[in-house]
Amino acid sequence: MTDRITGLIVVVLALAYFAGATSLEEPFFADPLGPKAFPMGIAIVAAICGLVMIMKPDQEPAWPGLTTLMHIGFAIVALILYAYGLKPLGFLLSTALVGAAVSYLIQPNLKTSLFTGVGMSVGLFLLFKFVFGLSLFAIPRWLMG
Repeated sequence: MTDRITGLIVVVLALAYFAGATSLEEPFFADPLGPKAFPMGIAIVAAICGLVMIMKPDQEPAWPGLTTLMHIGFAIVALILYAYGLKPLGFLLSTALVGAAVSYLIQPNLKTSLFTGVGMSVGLFLLFKFVFGLSLFAIPRWLMG
């Protein structure tokens, strides 16, 4: 039953996404497909996937225990706080904190989690800054004076 409900939700969202894609305006100088083609294609694929879930559901899944659900909830809260903390705390500090917190959820070892958070933060910063050329604030603006 879970797959059928999820499939129905996916189909409804795909239809809404398709309807939103039809309202995109085409600029004068656009490629032959226009801006509508990609979102419409995504909506069609999503609708097909939702219909497959409705027609051929898997056997009823075993839901995770309360502890696992609490960990998932904590990770979601951490990522939401990350989105709000990115600007005031800077990329390095906020990414290190969230990386360490999520790493601790996976394997509760404080030392390993801290190294994982800092390593991930520095590694991602170097990747985004020097490979992708993004301008990120490494440290909080209030620390820069």
